[in-house]
Amino acid sequence: MSQHLRLNFIDGQWVPAESGQVRENVNPADFADVIGEFTESGGVDVDQAVDAAAAALPSWRGRGPIERAAYLTAAGRILGERAAEVAAVITREQGKLLSEARGEVNRARAVLEFTAGQARLLGGVTAPAEEERTFAYTFRKPIGVVGLVSPWNFPLAIPMWKVAPALLSGCTAVLKPSPLTPLTSALLVEIFQQAGLPGGVLNLVQGDVAAGEALVANPAVAGISFTGSLPVGTAIHAGGAHRLLRTQLELGGKNALIVCDDADLAKAVDAVVHGAFGQAGQRCSATSRVVVDVRVREEFLDRLVGQVAGLRVGPGYDPASRICPVVNTARTEAALAAVAGAQRDGGKVLCGGGRERRDDLPEGCYVQPTVIRDVPWDSELAQEEVFGPVLAVVDADGFDEAMTIANSVRYGMSGTVFTASQSRAFEAIDRFEAGMLHVNRPGVGAYAHLPHVGSKASQYGPPECSPEVWDFYTEWHSACIAY
Repeated sequence: MSQHLRLNFIDGQWVPAESGQVRENVNPADFADVIGEFTESGGVDVDQAVDAAAAALPSWRGRGPIERAAYLTAAGRILGERAAEVAAVITREQGKLLSEARGEVNRARAVLEFTAGQARLLGGVTAPAEEERTFAYTFRKPIGVVGLVSPWNFPLAIPMWKVAPALLSGCTAVLKPSPLTPLTSALLVEIFQQAGLPGGVLNLVQGDVAAGEALVANPAVAGISFTGSLPVGTAIHAGGAHRLLRTQLELGGKNALIVCDDADLAKAVDAVVHGAFGQAGQRCSATSRVVVDVRVREEFLDRLVGQVAGLRVGPGYDPASRICPVVNTARTEAALAAVAGAQRDGGKVLCGGGRERRDDLPEGCYVQPTVIRDVPWDSELAQEEVFGPVLAVVDADGFDEAMTIANSVRYGMSGTVFTASQSRAFEAIDRFEAGMLHVNRPGVGAYAHLPHVGSKASQYGPPECSPEVWDFYTEWHSACIAY
C-alpha cells in the first residue's frame, strides 16, 4: 500500500492531518492483519478541504456537464483496469466475500456509466411566455460545495453514487468516509486523480465524529449527503437546520419479506438466505424480518434452517466461505445482544445464535448466521435494526395481518412479497410503506438507474442512483428573455 493512501487528499495533494493523529485499520477477518495507520482529521483539516473545494468551484462549474462527464468515463475505465486490486482491498478492509466485493466494484462502474450518460440530459424545459417576443425556460445550477459522508458497508459503491453525481452536476466535494474503511475511499479518490480531475474538485478527509461535525458546521458547505444510522442522520439535519443546510439522508431499515400461503417456498428460502445473510446482513436493505403465513410456516422453517445451518462462516478471501465476518467487534457484540434480547422476549433460536469458533479460523469478527422463530411482532428484534446476520421470523395469520406487521416499524427501506397471486403482488406493492419493493425476488439492492430510496424514517431528501438525484445536487432556475 502506498504511504500516500494513508493521508487526506486536499487540493490535489496527499497530506497528513494537522494534528498528526492516526487511527489503526484492522482486517475484521484476522485481527493479526493490521492494514495500516490512517490519518485522523479534525476541524482544521475539514476547513482546508472545504476552502479548496470552494476555490475550485467556479472553474469546475464552468466546464459544463459534457466535459465533466469525460472525467467520470475515464475513472470508470481505470476502475475496470484496477478492479481485482480494489475488490481485494474491500474484502481485506470491510470483510465481505470476494465475490461480493467484485459485485460492488461492478456496481460502482455501473453508477459511473449511468451518471456520465446523464450529461446530455441534465437540462430544463422551454415554456410558453405570457408576453409577445419573450423566451421562457428553466435550467439547473449546482448548489456549490457538498459534503459526502459515507458508511463502511459499501465502501466503494456508496461513495461512488455520491461522488459521481456531485461532480457531474458541477458541485465540488469533500468526501468523509467511515473510519472503518479508509483505504477503499482513498483508492476511489486516487482513481479520479489518475483520471486527471483538477485539484480541489474532489477532496478526501479521513476521520470520525469530529471531522463529520466540522463538515456540517462549515458555512461554505451547501449540502450534506449522508448514508448511515438514523441517530446520526437526525443530528446532521438538526445541526444544519439553522442555516437551511440541504440534506440527503439515507438511514436505517427493518425490512420485511412476506411469505404468503401460496408462495414458492424453495424460491422464498433462497431469497431470504441471500437477503438476510449476504454480506452478513450488513445492508440497509437486508431482509431482517420474515413474516410468514402460519399455514406454511413449518415447511418454510424446515427448508430455511436446513440451508442456513449449512452456510460456512469464514474469511472473505476463502472461496469456501458463504458468510463473511461482521465489520468489527462492536457489530459482533450488537448481534449477540440482539439474540439475547430476542430470547428474553420469547424467541426461539433455531440455528446459530453465537460466535463462530473453529480451529481453522483466525481471531476475527465471526458471528453464526442466526434464525429466531416465535418473535413477537412488537419486540425489539422485530422492530429495530441489527445490521448483522440475525433473522427474525414473525407469524402472520393471512395476508392482511402480514401487511400490517410488515408496516409496523418506523423504517421503510425495502419490502418484499412471495406469492403466486398477481392480485396479491400488486396489492402488496400498493400497501408496503417502503421505498424499494420486490416481488418473488430477493429484497435487496436496486439498479444504478432506479431510485435508491426509503420512506418513513429510512429517508429524508431526494433519492440516490437515478435521475431524481439531481434534485439534491442542483437547484432550479427560470429565465424570461425579451427580444
